[in-house]
Amino acid sequence: MRTASEPLMVLMADDDPEDCLLTLEAWEECSVGNSLQFVKDGDELMDYLYHRGNYTDPISSPRPHLIILDLKMPKKDGHTVLKEIKADPQLKGIPVVVFTTSQSDEDTSRTFSFGANAALTKPDSIRGYRAVIRALNDYWSSIAILPRQGRGEGLTPFLNSGAAHC
Repeated sequence: MRTASEPLMVLMADDDPEDCLLTLEAWEECSVGNSLQFVKDGDELMDYLYHRGNYTDPISSPRPHLIILDLKMPKKDGHTVLKEIKADPQLKGIPVVVFTTSQSDEDTSRTFSFGANAALTKPDSIRGYRAVIRALNDYWSSIAILPRQGRGEGLTPFLNSGAAHC
C-alpha cells in the first residue's frame, strides 16, 4: 500500500494547451508536492503506459499512480483509451479521473461504465482550477488508499507537502 507521505506521479492526457497550462498553474500555485506530466492524446498516453516511442525510458516515464483523462482528444479519444486501460490486467489498477468539458449524461454514463474512478467538469477560471486541483490532490494524496506503484521504476523523489494549500 502506498503511504500518504509518498508522492504521486500523475499523468494528464489532454490535447488542449490552455487546459494543460491552467492545470499546471493551479498545480504549482497550490504547492502540490506531486509530479505532473502531460501527454497530448490517447495514442501518446498508451505509448507512455506501454513504454513505446518517446517513452521507452522508465526513469523519465514512470508508471503513474493516477491518470487525469480528457474525453475529447484527437486520434484516440478518452472513452477508447479508458476501455483499453481497464481491459489490461497490468494497467486496470491505475485510477483514472476523467476531466472534461462535457456535461452530457451519455458521456458520464459511458465514462463510469468503462471503469472511470471519478469524473470532474473542467472549470472555466484559474480560481476554479485551483479548487479542483486542490481537491483532487487532497483526495488522491491524503485520503485514498492506492497500491504501491512506481517503486523501483524510476519514480523521481519529490517532497510531498501533504494536502495542498492555496
